[in-house]
Amino acid sequence: MGRLKKLKKIRIHREGTHILVGALILLIAVNAFFFYVFECKIPFYLVVATSAIVYGLVLNFFRCPIRLFGEETEKIVVAPADGRIVVIEEVEEHEYFHDKRIMVSIFMSILNVHANWYPVDGTVKHVSHQNGKFMKAWLPKASTENERSTVIIETPEGVEIMARQIAGAMARRIVTYAEPGEECYIDEHMGFIKFGSRVDVYLPLGTEICVRMGQLTIGNQTVIAKLK
Repeated sequence: MGRLKKLKKIRIHREGTHILVGALILLIAVNAFFFYVFECKIPFYLVVATSAIVYGLVLNFFRCPIRLFGEETEKIVVAPADGRIVVIEEVEEHEYFHDKRIMVSIFMSILNVHANWYPVDGTVKHVSHQNGKFMKAWLPKASTENERSTVIIETPEGVEIMARQIAGAMARRIVTYAEPGEECYIDEHMGFIKFGSRVDVYLPLGTEICVRMGQLTIGNQTVIAKLK
């Protein structure tokens, strides 16, 4: 049987609950201060407008679309994040594989959904977190020098791929849900990165790449590669 149809409902990600509640309380307090302290209401109206814009941006950041891939997933690699393809190149991977891999990198701006999905079906073989710098996420060195979390997944065909969550200049917290030994599937969340970031996927040489530089991706929807 085919997968369920794609869903287009949107919810707020659980990682944003406390931040959104705290921000709402703070903004209400600030607006109340301007309303009761100043006789002239122009400052109050300006603060209300600014508060609405700021809260709208934060709310937008933590939105979490409910998406199902809706097709067969055998040997398919889907985009783990919303964003833009900024790297497609053959690189030496030194932390786990210690060989050459094809790296496909997706940069997420602050306006993108920041939930991350598993790029393949399989079993989580390895999870690690490395502290590091907070350089701009689109820089080449960000992949190996920024704070990052690495997840290795072995597909049912025995192919290992790496998904690496990378913090950016604004991102200060990477959340990774993957646990070694557990089964994982396309459609499930791998983690979340707060406020600007990047996700790299490392694939075996010979993998068919299905995206191009600069292409926009939709997490859990865009097919970025097909495994041999």
